[in-house]
Amino acid sequence: MGTIVKNNRSLFPTIPSFFDDMLTRDWLNWPLGHGSNNGSVPAVNIKETNDAYELEVAAPGMSKEDFSVELDNNMLVISAEKEHNNEEQNEQGDYARREFSYQSFTRTFSLPERMVKGDQIAARYKDGILHISVPKTDEAKVKPAKQIQIE
Repeated sequence: MGTIVKNNRSLFPTIPSFFDDMLTRDWLNWPLGHGSNNGSVPAVNIKETNDAYELEVAAPGMSKEDFSVELDNNMLVISAEKEHNNEEQNEQGDYARREFSYQSFTRTFSLPERMVKGDQIAARYKDGILHISVPKTDEAKVKPAKQIQIE
């Protein structure tokens, strides 16, 4: 019985690897730039408690001034913008190196009508995570079971 062996030698060795990379790359998750993740939207964890909806937005490297949180007709809109410039000049004032990047995102969540206290929404940014608390109204809270007396 014969053995099948793949021959990796080719007249154009870079072309097959280039096409293999082109065909197997996940283009939807391909980061823009040099290993950066500028084109992505941050992950959001949402937890519902009896008293509130708790959101956690993972956005490391930003500051609280970069964020905007708004409530517009029962739509919670979370957005952020950050611009970073890095310049190194030589003695003549010419640019030896200049790099800049811009990050922005917007996430929108539809809140249940008449179920949240929009005027009491609170947000804080700590350790790379934006925490947002959306308190529920009393009618939205789960009420404990009521025992009914049988007569």
